Amino acid sequence: MRHKKAGVKLGRTSAHRKAMFRNMVTSLFKHERIKTTDVKAKELRRWADKMITLAKRGDLHARRQVMAVIIEKDVVHKLFEEAPARFGGKNGGYTRVTKIGFRAGDAASMAIVEFTAPKVEASAATDA
Repeated sequence: MRHKKAGVKLGRTSAHRKAMFRNMVTSLFKHERIKTTDVKAKELRRWADKMITLAKRGDLHARRQVMAVIIEKDVVHKLFEEAPARFGGKNGGYTRVTKIGFRAGDAASMAIVEFTAPKVEASAATDA
């Protein structure tokens, strides 16, 4: 039985799954939205929301925890700059998964993962 076992296996080894989600969460923060299968999108939402919560905390330990997951250093810097202003008023629910249909090759259910909060402009962030 899988009671209290969080996460999905997706038919991959644990190392492959961890590498895949690290790449996906990095791409999500880099490009603001990504297209993937529905099951991967739902799992990616867990990873991304945790990274945003750590970035809102903003201390050194949180930054090191995020850098252990997100691959690119400039993406981490961008996340820590924008997260408090963009997601400061929310407690969770930072990402949205929108189903967009089925993939042509294998009919897998596809989805788009994007952020719920609008992007904060640099001038608005410095004024507040």
